[in-house]
Amino acid sequence: MPDYATLAATLRSLTHGETDEVALMATLACEIHHSDDRFDWTGFYRVTEPGLLKIGPYQGGHGCLQIPFTRGVCGAAARTGETQLVPDVEAFPGHIACASSTRSELVIPVRDGTGAVIGVLDIDSDQPDAFTEEDAKALTAILAETFG
Repeated sequence: MPDYATLAATLRSLTHGETDEVALMATLACEIHHSDDRFDWTGFYRVTEPGLLKIGPYQGGHGCLQIPFTRGVCGAAARTGETQLVPDVEAFPGHIACASSTRSELVIPVRDGTGAVIGVLDIDSDQPDAFTEEDAKALTAILAETFG
């Protein structure tokens, strides 16, 4: 488990004064990805038009280029505005297999200062049941501080 207090402080220092969303996403993806061996793929999907996510900055193997809000774990997080903590992706209705190695997934909506969902943070693991509520809460707080 990452030391989330240290991760948050590092990200605060690295992103201080930055307002460009893509630059912020790139920095967060890198730092979060390298903070824990459970994180096999870490990245952002950005809302680029109503009902559609497109891949943004990420770390790991290739990802899906586009994800409609109607499909997959990322689509569910964007559509509902709720964090998706999925211990077994095979049991998630409509799961999109961007990488066959993914066993579990954590997807957190990213909101701007007005509360609008501007994207999602997607973390995949090649381990089943890899993520906890503590991961979700800590990462949600980091996203809120960075983008809110």
